[in-house]
This record gives sequence, structure tokens and C-alpha cells, in this order.
Amino acid sequence: MPVYVSMLRGINVGPQKRIKMDRLRQSCEGLGFEQVKTYIHSGNVIFKTGKVSPARLSKRLEERIVTDFGFSVSVISRTMDELAKTIENNPFLKEGVDLEKVHVAFLSDVPTPAALKKLEALSAAPDRSCCAGKEVYLYLPNGVAKSFWMKTPLDRVLSVITTTRNWKTVTSLHQMCQDCH
Repeated sequence: MPVYVSMLRGINVGPQKRIKMDRLRQSCEGLGFEQVKTYIHSGNVIFKTGKVSPARLSKRLEERIVTDFGFSVSVISRTMDELAKTIENNPFLKEGVDLEKVHVAFLSDVPTPAALKKLEALSAAPDRSCCAGKEVYLYLPNGVAKSFWMKTPLDRVLSVITTTRNWKTVTSLHQMCQDCH
């Protein structure tokens, strides 16, 4: 049975859209997902289920969250293999940068060439970005709070849904997928 990770966007970061991880696990189990685990309180779920597209999984989980929690949340899902490729394709690994300053924005769709040009035009040193398919790798040497992304959210620039995770979370999620496999 394939292993997937679903990442919920924007939960537990303010007073609204609060979800306890035990209740999120129960919701996922209610969808028939197996070996459901969560990682930290920002809505990362690892599970096994029958073969299905990640986009379809995201839609099913979004619908379930509305039913179970009463609000809408965007969800981006990846297979274990897609997550492994995300790690392998990180262009900053070869540069020896401080990995604590690396983030990955997971995208719902591949951005258009025009959107990527807009991203390039908005990038401001020392921040750097690199888009590879449905991921944008971010190197933010001064931290997220001081980056230009705080002023210009990636979703608006790329016209796709995004959710961002730091490098430690990305690699931890992949390890959890392997442990589930």
C-alpha cells in the first residue's frame, strides 16, 4: 500500500483554524487511511492508503476537514517517492548553505512561465529561490521574518496554492514515510 504525506496550510498559526492532531488523525482514519501519524502541530499527516492521485487525496481531506472541523483548509499531498525527489532535487544541498535557512514551498500546481518571471523579479538578495516543478526551494539566510516573502506571499506571486515547510520538517516527514513503509 502506498505511503503519502498531506500538508495542511495555515492551521494552528493563530486563534482561528485550530485542529488538535489526535482529531486530525481520527478524521484521516475515518477516510480509511491506515497507520496515520502526524508530525508537529502544523498539520503534517503521514499515512497509507490505496493508490490514488495526491490531488484527489488532498480534495478528500479538504472535504473531510470542512465536515469534521467546520472550516476550509487547503491541503497539498505528495507520495513518498515525490517527497524523496523533493529532497534529492534541492539545489542548495550542493552549495553547502546552512540548511536551517532552507525551506520548501509545496505547490498545488506547476506555476506558469509568467508567474515564474514574476517570482524572479520580486526576489531580493540575500534571499534566493529556485522552482523545480511543484516545489519552490527557498534559501533565506536572514530568516523567514526578514525575507521578502513576508511582504509578498508566494501564493499571490505564483497564482497557485502553497504551503511551506522548513528543511528539517521536510526531511523528518520523509523519514516518517520510510518508517511507515
